[in-house]
Amino acid sequence: MQKSNIIIAIDGYSSTGKSTFAKLIAAKLGYIYIDTGALYRAVTLSAIDHRIISENNTIDNSALEKLLEKTVIEFRTTGENGKSETYLDGKNVESQIRRLEVSNKVSYIAAIPAVRNFVDSMLKGYGEKKGVVMDGRDIGTAVFPNAELKIFMTADPQIRAERRLQEMIQKGENPDRDEVLKNLLERDYIDTHREVAPLTQAKDAIVLDNSHMTLDEQMNWILDILHKR
Repeated sequence: MQKSNIIIAIDGYSSTGKSTFAKLIAAKLGYIYIDTGALYRAVTLSAIDHRIISENNTIDNSALEKLLEKTVIEFRTTGENGKSETYLDGKNVESQIRRLEVSNKVSYIAAIPAVRNFVDSMLKGYGEKKGVVMDGRDIGTAVFPNAELKIFMTADPQIRAERRLQEMIQKGENPDRDEVLKNLLERDYIDTHREVAPLTQAKDAIVLDNSHMTLDEQMNWILDILHKR
């Protein structure tokens, strides 16, 4: 396998560990990792801050489109050990975009065609030179349908909710278990039923159900696939 000429697209449900898995693959292969979810979360945070999305998730589409025209999202390696962090209009928002408030609204914002076009244009720019790993909901179906390797990740909802719960606790938050599961199931429904680029498994994607797999086992799984190809 040549190091600089393939795109690895990882799609799947929320809290399946797509980002962690993608980061490890990128580090192992020396590829660039693109956090697509962070882009949608940054747009959502901006929409919340500008009161474009209401408490009951009603969205002012016209105002949102105008906001996108002046929105700048970047990844900068300012984190610990050079970790990539998300910047919105020049401000580090890495911690803010992970809040439950953003998680509760991101699927509604991500379903807006103008938002998907905004993010997709950024992703395609990143992928022009290939040698990248991207994770999201529609990378292998809409953004890069010709990606050389597509993976679709899934896991039991209860297990995914528990993972999300522990992640939030480690960040010092005090989440409600039922609320976390409710949010996850709502996101699943919205992601799979939106009109534009819904979450679905690409026909040529390889399914990874990691309900009962460690990260090491997942890495051995993907490395075996890469070796065979």
